[in-house]
Amino acid sequence: MSTSRNSSSRGWSSVDAPSAAATRPDGRVDLIQQSHERCTALGLTRIERPDYEPLMRSDLSIARERNQRLFAHAAPVMEMLYEQIINTESMLVLTDAQGTILHSIGDNDFLEKAGKVALQPGVNWAEHSKGTNAIGTALFEERPTLVHADEHFMHANNFLTCSAAPIFDPRGNMLGVLDVSGDQRSYHQHTMGLVRMSARMIENHWLSDDYSNRLRLHFHSRVEFIGTLLEGIVVVGADGKILGANRSALDQLAMTGISLRGHTLTTLFGTTVAAVHDHFRMPLPVPMKLSLPNGLHFHVSARIDWSTRRVFGGLPEGFDDTAGDAPARATQVVAPPRGEASAKPPSGLRYLQTGDAHVETVVQKVHRILNRDIPLLILGETGTGKELLARAVHQDSNRAKQPFVAVNCASIPESLIEAELFGYDEGAFTGARRKGAVGRIVQANGGTLFLDEIGDMPLSLQARLLRVLQERCVTPLGSHKTIAVDIAVIGATHRNLREMIERQLFREDLYYRLNGLVLRLPSLRERTDLAVVAHRILQSECPQGAPEISPAVMELLRRYHWPGNIRQLANVLRTAAVMATGEATITEAHLSDDFLEDVRRMAPAQVLQPSPPSVPVLPAQPAALRPAPLAAVPAAPVEPAASAPAPADMRTLEEAEIAMIRAALDAAGGNISEASKRLGISRNTIYRKLRWNKPA
Repeated sequence: MSTSRNSSSRGWSSVDAPSAAATRPDGRVDLIQQSHERCTALGLTRIERPDYEPLMRSDLSIARERNQRLFAHAAPVMEMLYEQIINTESMLVLTDAQGTILHSIGDNDFLEKAGKVALQPGVNWAEHSKGTNAIGTALFEERPTLVHADEHFMHANNFLTCSAAPIFDPRGNMLGVLDVSGDQRSYHQHTMGLVRMSARMIENHWLSDDYSNRLRLHFHSRVEFIGTLLEGIVVVGADGKILGANRSALDQLAMTGISLRGHTLTTLFGTTVAAVHDHFRMPLPVPMKLSLPNGLHFHVSARIDWSTRRVFGGLPEGFDDTAGDAPARATQVVAPPRGEASAKPPSGLRYLQTGDAHVETVVQKVHRILNRDIPLLILGETGTGKELLARAVHQDSNRAKQPFVAVNCASIPESLIEAELFGYDEGAFTGARRKGAVGRIVQANGGTLFLDEIGDMPLSLQARLLRVLQERCVTPLGSHKTIAVDIAVIGATHRNLREMIERQLFREDLYYRLNGLVLRLPSLRERTDLAVVAHRILQSECPQGAPEISPAVMELLRRYHWPGNIRQLANVLRTAAVMATGEATITEAHLSDDFLEDVRRMAPAQVLQPSPPSVPVLPAQPAALRPAPLAAVPAAPVEPAASAPAPADMRTLEEAEIAMIRAALDAAGGNISEASKRLGISRNTIYRKLRWNKPA
């Protein structure tokens, strides 16, 4: 069934006109003829009056309640699709798996016409009730179906042209049908393509919801198609078994759902869960290149949206520790059903308090300015949890039920960031999508806009952003109209913005617009709660029972300098937890070799070059990255700090960071991949930092 479904559906998106059906070899004429024969066998007649009796209101309510989840995923997609067909004498219809219409939206005039043939909520449009029609025939055939004009079995429906696509769950079970019906004179060849695309969007949303706590591999043979509706999605269990997939994955892999679920990650792609975790543990990793046993190559990206994997200070978002000494448990906050009063969500800021005095000060400061319309600027090294602090602020604010939109100004190409932020109208530039696109600022309307790495925003766009923040209005690219927005703004950066202002790389007026309250998150090496952080990271990774950390491993963690901060610690422990699966304690044998090498290299330097307690804490460096001590000078007691000259590396945090990167490159012989591995940061981060900090 799945093979015929795929082969036939590929032909329908390119139909030129339904009247030419008899000349096409795609099998649609046979499909309509077979449906008519089924209807005749059921005793239906073509002049039969439609059944105008919908379900009773109570029965329709039960049907809707039974399919509430389907409606929740389909409603936003239907609204988006309706924008594409508005004012075309058309309507959108969602049915359940039995063909009963649950929901419809459309042009008022056409809804009135459709009501005359009972195309309305509560009415069943399966073939046994309404004869050949796109909804009923798609249900029977389990594939997208176009039924145009007199191809309908009942003459009363001949004024319609209908394009319908079934909706399946990740295991291949029918959920319902999405349909666009309109006046047959308004037929357009692209309608079926829009319906099929929208059905797949609903299926992808369902899959992500079903497996939000599982590893999902997004893949395609062409890397630029990852993140689009053409990408395949495969869900992988912790043991490597394939749990589900979307239809695009089945098409690309040329498998049925049943045969795919018989595979593991190893038998399918020749890799393991541990290898995938290891590849994607670094910031901004590139897609993996994996192959099927038959030699087909794919680019693969990995994603997981499990709330317990959001870690700040070692405490996952959604983690409830209010039970005191009771065993910790991971909880997932579920939105209440529509119409019911929602309980106040647990405080996001409360979850950030892990016993460190510096973090406690940050949280107390935030509490004082919550809901005061004061912008926040969060400073801190890469990996300290700036975005998670921003999310916690949003969760505790009055805007918690509105969108939280995060924009990483460093990861978006400079040529696209303007369109990404402000949106654009149709035809604003070459390659712009039809109907344009809504920008991130407008998406955040009513909620919070988080501008991560704001120091990397191109200078040319800073003036436009400043204007938006001052006037609270956005003008999309290529448009003359402005859109009013109500947003709370949180900025974050690891850069020294004051220094950038002096170098004319950042606008001073924008800086003062963003820094209502400036908060600095401490680096991991500055914190006093590493043991708590590590323990809670493991609880988030292993909610069913986290392994303990051996004293020897904990000592290694304390001695390490953590250039990647909490993100790097989480990656190290995530790998260790996978390696220690089934064991009660994490030992050195479970740690990655590169981490152990880094720790051991820096150990002698810590003995030879102790830092006096009176000297302010600066980023520590591994021994391999520091200047080697003179061999002719024996180790001697350190003189009091008051009599010693100021150390050469008493410089800004950013300067120390750049020096560390350059030293790592020297130690790695100029090999950027090796340097990024040693530092626990991505290659892109190294490129970006060195580009902005070229010697004068």
